[in-house]
Amino acid sequence: MVKLKLPNPGLEDRIPSHAELEVLEKEEADSRPKWDNKAQYMLTCVGFCVGLGNVWRFPYLCQSHGGGAFMIPFLILLVLEGIPLLHLEFAIGQRLRKGSVGVWSSVHPTLKGVGIASMFVSFLVGLYYNTIIAWVMWYFFNSFQEPLPWNSCPLNENRTGYIEECAKSSPVDYFWYRETLNISTSIEDSGTIQWWLLLCLTCAWGVLYVCTIRGIETTGKAVYVTSTLPYLVLTIFLIRGLTLKGSTNGIVYLFTPNVTELANPVTWLDAGAQVFYSFSLAFGGLISFSSYNSIHNNCEKDAVIVSVINGFTSIYAATVIYSIIGFRATERYDDCFDKNILTLMNAFDLPEGNVTQDNFEQMQQLCNMTDPATFATLKFETCDLETFLNDGAEGTGLAFIVFTEAITKMPISPLWSILFFIMLFCLGLSSMFGNMEGVLVPLQDLQIIPSRVPKELITGLVCLVCYFIAFIFVLNSGNYWLTLFDSFAGSIPLLIIAFCEMFSVVYIYGIDRFNKDIEFMIGHKPNIFWQVTWRLVSPLIMLVIFLFYFVVKVNEELLYSIWNPSYEEFPKTQKVEYPSWVYAIIVILAGVPSLAIPTFAIYKAIRNHCQKKNDRSGLIATSETSVNGNLKYS
Repeated sequence: MVKLKLPNPGLEDRIPSHAELEVLEKEEADSRPKWDNKAQYMLTCVGFCVGLGNVWRFPYLCQSHGGGAFMIPFLILLVLEGIPLLHLEFAIGQRLRKGSVGVWSSVHPTLKGVGIASMFVSFLVGLYYNTIIAWVMWYFFNSFQEPLPWNSCPLNENRTGYIEECAKSSPVDYFWYRETLNISTSIEDSGTIQWWLLLCLTCAWGVLYVCTIRGIETTGKAVYVTSTLPYLVLTIFLIRGLTLKGSTNGIVYLFTPNVTELANPVTWLDAGAQVFYSFSLAFGGLISFSSYNSIHNNCEKDAVIVSVINGFTSIYAATVIYSIIGFRATERYDDCFDKNILTLMNAFDLPEGNVTQDNFEQMQQLCNMTDPATFATLKFETCDLETFLNDGAEGTGLAFIVFTEAITKMPISPLWSILFFIMLFCLGLSSMFGNMEGVLVPLQDLQIIPSRVPKELITGLVCLVCYFIAFIFVLNSGNYWLTLFDSFAGSIPLLIIAFCEMFSVVYIYGIDRFNKDIEFMIGHKPNIFWQVTWRLVSPLIMLVIFLFYFVVKVNEELLYSIWNPSYEEFPKTQKVEYPSWVYAIIVILAGVPSLAIPTFAIYKAIRNHCQKKNDRSGLIATSETSVNGNLKYS
């Protein structure tokens, strides 16, 4: 076993002893928030971990990496990477009873940057994540009509045909890109604020504020709905999906393994990244949530339960999504065949019902023998079920284009649309609870806002600042900005933070001390699995993923997809290069959170050297240790 431990003077003074913890828990009983019950805590953690990515990214990754074969690296890395880091965050938060900034400051004063980095990432991700909730609300509000507004193309001004952009693409594409986003053809063409999206954005931030107004005291109540309703809706969709024609085609296609994909390093890279992001690790929210637990709560069991639920949800959601995609593909396959049959019947004046899918090829041969000249002029579409099933999408494309198209083909389509967008709303909102916790608690730990300011006002100010910055996402170019944030704000910074967290606990806080802490909290020492993964396997996996990801991104030409009706291959999206100034934005999104860690460490080193003191631990204030082990700032 790796026994390396870096010097950490003053640690005993910065953290409460086990005996002091018992006293501290009783003293904080009235002053510090706590969970009403264990179910509330578990639902909050599950709601934060299980988000939109489980529903719209995991199915796409399965489909693009060999179907059932992708499950193998996903489950392996879930065990070796996801569960150990989740347990570590639960345990350190519960032991030190603080948010991310407070925890890492206690471990070592120079590590406060880790908590600040988590706060930055939570802030940046929350900006665009709540915009997605605003889009979901827009579709939800538009679902209360029959037929659905994305069911057919609108007529042109002369009412002599359909609007050209819609006729060239599809009703669902047109409603998404034109009616919803009113998208421009470049990130540089900002356009104006779309008032309907601004109203939905206002609603989204308003709802979030109401739910988080008093931290876990209010979010703890909301999770009874937001964390459980998605499973009910998924089950309803699965039952409905299995009754639709062709649904099993989608499920079989999803889980049919292509074992050759296991030899592809990108498959393992994507599996590791998906495990990492689907657990919402390194945001700081999980550390804060666990800090409100009783000191003797079994955090090990919690980590395993949340991990199993998370993995199960990903696979369950993929099954539901592809049962519907199978139905959609079968419908498109049948429509394609019907057009070909109609072409053949009209050309040869055949009686209706004479040509079917089963005898189509035979009828083609017969017609070709009867009149080769006429047959040669006919143009048939290529109808291949595999092609339609392979027409996968991820992210917003899956939710707002693929799935909405499938819904239009269902009986009572408004009902299914309402249910689907209620599910997405709940998934997004419960994840935002954790993001807000990851911003608000560090702000309090940093003492940026005076302690006398009411919690309701702090929450309101944070929501208001985020709301105004998020205006950038409701411009004509808003979707391009959201894609940019999604690609860089929550990628490399999270990997760096997580690696620093595990390294700090094992080699700075000390794995032996950590083992004793866990033994004190749950009654037994962590077994050999936790020892091996914490000390070696998990940090190594994160390092490999980071290096591979970095190499791929550096060598990759930075392109983004635009919706351009003038593009010669329209309705395909056009790939274009980012303008040069966007690289500065990327540096800010990925660089600022990442650089917060070494920047603060250097700042502390210089400050300590200049003042010739070694016991400073505040960001802008000196610190001393109180009797119960808490840090007091002066």
